Amino acid sequence: MGEITVWAPHRDRVALWLDGDTHEMRRDERGWWRSSRDIPPGHDYGFLLDDATSPLPDPRSLWQPEGVHAPSRRYDHSVFPWTDQKWTGRALAGGVVYELHVGTFTERGTFDAAVDRLDHLVSLGVDFVEVMPVNAFDGPHGWGYDGVLWYATHEPYGGPDGFKRFVDACHARGLAVLLDVVHNHLGPSGACLGEFGPYFTGNTPWGPALNLDGPGSDEVRRYVIDNALGWLRDFHVDGLRLDAVHAMVDRRATPLLAELAAEVDALATHLRRPLTLVAESDLNDPALVTAGEAGGHGLHAQWNDDVHHCLHTVLTGERQGYYADFGSLSALARTLREVFFHAGTWSSFRGRTHGRPVDTRRLPGHRFLAFLQNHDQVGNRATGDRLSATLSPGLLACGAAILLCSPYTPLLFMGEEWGASTPWQFFASFPDPELADAVRRGRRAEFAEHGWGVAEVPDPISPSTVERSRVDWSEPERGWHRELLSWYRALIALRRSRPALSDPWLDRLGVVVDEDARWLVLHRTDGRGDEVHLACNLGPTAARVPVADVALEVLLTNGVTRPGAADDGQRGRVDLGPETCAVLAPVR
Repeated sequence: MGEITVWAPHRDRVALWLDGDTHEMRRDERGWWRSSRDIPPGHDYGFLLDDATSPLPDPRSLWQPEGVHAPSRRYDHSVFPWTDQKWTGRALAGGVVYELHVGTFTERGTFDAAVDRLDHLVSLGVDFVEVMPVNAFDGPHGWGYDGVLWYATHEPYGGPDGFKRFVDACHARGLAVLLDVVHNHLGPSGACLGEFGPYFTGNTPWGPALNLDGPGSDEVRRYVIDNALGWLRDFHVDGLRLDAVHAMVDRRATPLLAELAAEVDALATHLRRPLTLVAESDLNDPALVTAGEAGGHGLHAQWNDDVHHCLHTVLTGERQGYYADFGSLSALARTLREVFFHAGTWSSFRGRTHGRPVDTRRLPGHRFLAFLQNHDQVGNRATGDRLSATLSPGLLACGAAILLCSPYTPLLFMGEEWGASTPWQFFASFPDPELADAVRRGRRAEFAEHGWGVAEVPDPISPSTVERSRVDWSEPERGWHRELLSWYRALIALRRSRPALSDPWLDRLGVVVDEDARWLVLHRTDGRGDEVHLACNLGPTAARVPVADVALEVLLTNGVTRPGAADDGQRGRVDLGPETCAVLAPVR
């Protein structure tokens, strides 16, 4: 297995703890401690720092079968029997992404149980499965953003072998895998990196922030990059979603994100399959997804909250908090055409101007992920209520049509495709009672600032909160849930079959709205003759919507729709019922 190493530059002594015995390690000039002693796979080990008598787990541990406070267990990547040798990967452009949380996607909450539901995703038509964080965290249940050992896979989900079985099964079905990784902070329980070296500097709203630009930051940055490359290389993952990159303080000349993008591109060249980096960022900065050759960071895509905020406020009427600037159809139209609503413009929620414009002639829409819902926008509501808790099936269908007929890379949140009635709430399971109580108090105080009462906020530590958040797999076969699922399948299939709908160039998108009548029309063309139009009536009364000055045929509709005929003087118009939409094309 090679020599054992650990970085601990400020320690006077470091010993390897192996199955209860200790072995002194030797230090090099950069603060790395080494031992030539072999650790066979399956044996437990850790490190004793200075005069400590209890071993700490390996900061680069791949396996924590007894939890994050216990010793590490040696894991051998070469043993796993992969079957995906013919997998050549999948580019993000043109794809549809499906976000899921392993612990609540199924009743058992494991990788193997999730494999049993992959055929549903294939029939839905998605291309990428985005898995919320699976790095090791304290306790059996949680969102995954409180990870403390980034290289290890959460054992209650199935550990490293379980995750490999999941990825292998996805590839066998033609599904690529994106993994959500958290490199901006560590969780509050089991975060022992600071004992080894200067990993931290300052804090984020969620925990200690990494030292990316101070003394010792070379090795900290290497820790992040090696972690990312390990998921892509050793677990065969096809891409990473980088959590909250705006919280990573980095003042060095070459940003960590640019360094990471360059190394991932080099690995993709070696593996001969595309590897994708998707950032979550609150900055509204197109530099993140601008190519390195053009002076950008070189990431491949980023989440776009502004599209979500526009869609959410238009559909629900909510205007509180950060939704205050959104809510009009004209704001939605502008954001659909220009990517960001706040693009060097005033943000009332922030109390300042925010963002930069996107050059839509240079940056394609597929570099921005759009969504109606995701884990944040559902789970960070006090009761974890989905859109299906307040919207009619008609408005859900209209929202899905706008999303899937847009030029952006669409992302769906698990259960969205059938209008799941189960909430998705915030939950954790820290064994330390003081920490658990602090999480309860903090969550209630946070929502009190937004007007929710204590009684409305579920106990995040209660097992019942996790149980309520599991999707109900009996729903897709029932009533309007079944009809909505069929609608999603049809929209995704149409997006795949019509070049105009997958065309990513935003300067070819047309959007027309009528604020008073509450209708919207998207005009899509691929520049080579394919032409598709989406007409949506979001209002409570029927509407006659002008679409195009040509005879039209209906490709899809969620209700009774009558295109105008040439002989009745209504050519190019469509009559839509309340909360009804139609995808149309010129009659050939």
